[in-house]
Amino acid sequence: MGKLIEVQLGYYRPVQLYDLNDIECQRDDLVILDVERASEFGRVLSDSKKVCEGKAEASTGKVLRKATEGDAKQIENNRLKAIDAMNNCERKVNERKLKMQIVKAEYSFDCSKIIFYFTAEGRVDFRNLVQDLAKSFRVRIELKQIGVRDKAKIVGGYGVCGRELCCSSYMKGFHPLSIKMAKDQNLPLNPSRISGVCGRIKCCMAYEFNAYKELARTLPHVGDKVDTIEGKGKVVNVNVIRRMISVDLGEGRVIKVSCDKTPATVGQ
Repeated sequence: MGKLIEVQLGYYRPVQLYDLNDIECQRDDLVILDVERASEFGRVLSDSKKVCEGKAEASTGKVLRKATEGDAKQIENNRLKAIDAMNNCERKVNERKLKMQIVKAEYSFDCSKIIFYFTAEGRVDFRNLVQDLAKSFRVRIELKQIGVRDKAKIVGGYGVCGRELCCSSYMKGFHPLSIKMAKDQNLPLNPSRISGVCGRIKCCMAYEFNAYKELARTLPHVGDKVDTIEGKGKVVNVNVIRRMISVDLGEGRVIKVSCDKTPATVGQ
């Protein structure tokens, strides 16, 4: 059993488990990793006091050392080289008139590989482009097609809340989202209100969804017929957080009923 830590590989690649290899490091430290016989860099995301135990098979690689001052300079040089590589790739994409948009480029720490991230509406035959890039850079080339959510995570930005995008600040991965999450929380189903900068449903729709679902489990639904102390009526609105329902008693009479203090019972 070895000690495993979570590390964000490079700038934009997945968060995975790596063998700590008895190296002392703290959260947010830059580390150099041995991954598939290549050297990579990453940022530690695990709390040093919460290192997990696991089998070697669970790790993607191992930590070689904490990044030195020289390593940090190489990482920065690679970042600047990646900007030039991205511009070069964009020119070649335009020359070949490929329907794809280059989002970012990233060198591996040992400069043995360049990863180009791109978006496209469909499948793209980029075999000739890979050959062009390999001739230019003389390293291994990897082109990775990503979705709009991944693009937002890589590019970054700010949401309507004024804070940095969740996906590009602290989220380790994406969770499934659906319009039902907004409906169950009584949020307006206006696409401009519930969509993030990526054009998909905001990730924050999922944050309170389970709490709403649990709270709503014991409440009547809109359309249910209920008995109240003022008579029978039909539920026309449900406030899950306040545990209040609005009941139409007929003849224009609508009352609010607390489901905690004077609970309404669902009629037959």
